[in-house]
Amino acid sequence: MSPPAPSLAPRAPVSIDRHAEEHLRVIRSAMERSATFTAVPGTGGIAMGLIAWIAAFAAASQPTSDRWLLVWIMAAIVAASVGLITMARKARRAGSTLASASARRFGIALGAPMVAGAALTFALWSTRAYSVMAPAWLLLYGTAVLVGGAYSVAAIRITGVLFMLLGIAATVTMPAWGNVWLGAGFGALHIASGWYIWRHHGG
Repeated sequence: MSPPAPSLAPRAPVSIDRHAEEHLRVIRSAMERSATFTAVPGTGGIAMGLIAWIAAFAAASQPTSDRWLLVWIMAAIVAASVGLITMARKARRAGSTLASASARRFGIALGAPMVAGAALTFALWSTRAYSVMAPAWLLLYGTAVLVGGAYSVAAIRITGVLFMLLGIAATVTMPAWGNVWLGAGFGALHIASGWYIWRHHGG
């Protein structure tokens, strides 16, 4: 008696489309993980610099230290809002969003030192140590930009280093120069880096 013939029932066909979709997902995920965040807005940086210059002149004429601090806090809120709006617009033009993986990494790296700066500002205000605020702001903001720049273009990292150098300079000069250093950093440096990004990195 001969053995039974092997089953020749056809296997279920493998969907080529499904395999292609899986490969595309893997490739897209890998590209997103390795991509740099290029939506840092040059026009937003210029606008933030102009806001800082206005704040520097306005703060210099305030009669009390608390009023001086209030001017800079208001300027920081306005500048941050301008930065976020212009960043979202640039990301949208590039076909991306601020919820992308590269944007989230950039935001976390940028945001952590800035949160530390806000907490330190409150501590300095509580102890009335206003003269320390300008160098602390420049150093921590520079740290934020430098660390965030690890996920962006080289110009951002260079800007972070320059902010930190200004912060170091502010620590070894008279406290009365605080507005000068803040105007140089948050004003002139923002304008210069914003112009460079606008010219060389898509606006």
